[in-house]
Amino acid sequence: MKWYTAGSALLLSLQAAAWDYSTYSSMGFQPPKLEVNKTGTTDPGYIFLGPRGGVQTAGSAALIYDDAGNLVYEGPEEVTANFKVQKLDGEDVITFWAGDMMDVGYGYGSVHILDNTYKEIYTVTLTGAFVTPDNSQKDSYCDLHESEITPSGTIICTAYNVTQHDLTSINGTSSSYMLDSQFHEIDIKTNQVLYSWSALDHEDQIPLTTSHQGLGKDVGTQQSDPYDAYHINAIAPTNHGYMISLRHMWSGYYLAQNGSVMWTVDGEDGGDFKQINNPRFSWQHDIRVYNETDSGLIVNLFNNANTPTDQESETTGLSMAIDLTKKTVTGLRSLTDPNDPIHSVSQGSYQLLDEVDSHVFMGYGSISKVKEFDGDGNVVFSAQFGDDNAVASYRGFRCQWAATPFWNPSVVVSKTDSNITVYMSWNGATEYDNWVVYSASDNTTSSTNTKIGSADRAGFETSVTVSIPTEEYIQVVAQQGDNVLGTSEFVTF
Repeated sequence: MKWYTAGSALLLSLQAAAWDYSTYSSMGFQPPKLEVNKTGTTDPGYIFLGPRGGVQTAGSAALIYDDAGNLVYEGPEEVTANFKVQKLDGEDVITFWAGDMMDVGYGYGSVHILDNTYKEIYTVTLTGAFVTPDNSQKDSYCDLHESEITPSGTIICTAYNVTQHDLTSINGTSSSYMLDSQFHEIDIKTNQVLYSWSALDHEDQIPLTTSHQGLGKDVGTQQSDPYDAYHINAIAPTNHGYMISLRHMWSGYYLAQNGSVMWTVDGEDGGDFKQINNPRFSWQHDIRVYNETDSGLIVNLFNNANTPTDQESETTGLSMAIDLTKKTVTGLRSLTDPNDPIHSVSQGSYQLLDEVDSHVFMGYGSISKVKEFDGDGNVVFSAQFGDDNAVASYRGFRCQWAATPFWNPSVVVSKTDSNITVYMSWNGATEYDNWVVYSASDNTTSSTNTKIGSADRAGFETSVTVSIPTEEYIQVVAQQGDNVLGTSEFVTF
């Protein structure tokens, strides 16, 4: 067994960011520019990111981009994670965690659920007798790592609780401080906790001695510096319970409904299974289950294979078949870009986009890149949104999404001696394709508006330059063809 005193799973050695950020006249956003290299046919959908880090704070938000690198949506400035589209009551919603991220690699916050007008329809919180490193109380103890909506309309959230525990088995003390890795299944509409699981409740099946995270000098001696033996970072609902990922154990655990471990797949030695075709992994994230039957299942995960202090091998996207009858785990796919070897020390995601064409979208966590692979393992899309090891996004997704915001389009007018330039945008809108610009003599009616310009949509912000009109008010309309979808307020120039 290897023991490491690796840094936390989310820490970054932040460097001064030299990356370019976009600016707009109609909105005060400054998102990082998405540098795109599209080399093949991609699956449909937008790019969902939650960048943070570096010296640029204005772009720390939930962000949606299109495949050309244009911004589509920017949420409020805040630290976000796990930003994606999910299904709730048969409808598409977007979900993301927002809150305070701790230095030791987890967080305290809430999960926000928005409809296709960006109205927040539910806010998921977790309360209870949780202990924090500094004894502070939080409005919600949901951790950033997981916020998975289940088919039954509940949501699964991770949580970390500081606990005093006997660590003499790993050369600690009988009253050391450590993090208990937990998850909670919560009713979205009532915030009632329906199910809870604690790793420490199952120490007999998940011994602390099997952790690859070394107990560093003085770690665990104070409440402010608890030992993280497990580091839970993913939970997937299954036919008989849950599949969880414990990064510091290099293992996935299949749990029964009563919380006991039914079986373990270990990245080092296979756990309960014989390894075939090199399904090895370490320091993993984002474990997911597909095609589950009583005799087997497919498990996909993001294989970091690195920590801030240890480099095992190149980071990969790993798919493996588990045969419960033959007790084997077989490597199916190991996705890497031969032209861009990546060593992601923390975070990351593996998203199977379509089980038919087998496209996979990967977010590289601590490395500010995302890539899409086709069914043959070829890279068909790559994008970067910051300097290496300076900007991170906990996960990255490609999601199909259609939205018409509840807010109006934005418009700003700039005047010169002979012309005005009208800058137009509609944050988050996906369905409009053209703009029409009108002038008016007052700001109380649109019936007497005069059309003075028009333009096809041009990325996030579109501009039109026209001669100075005789009427002093300007209004813009976002359309799909000739169908009006949104109308701005009147502005003067």
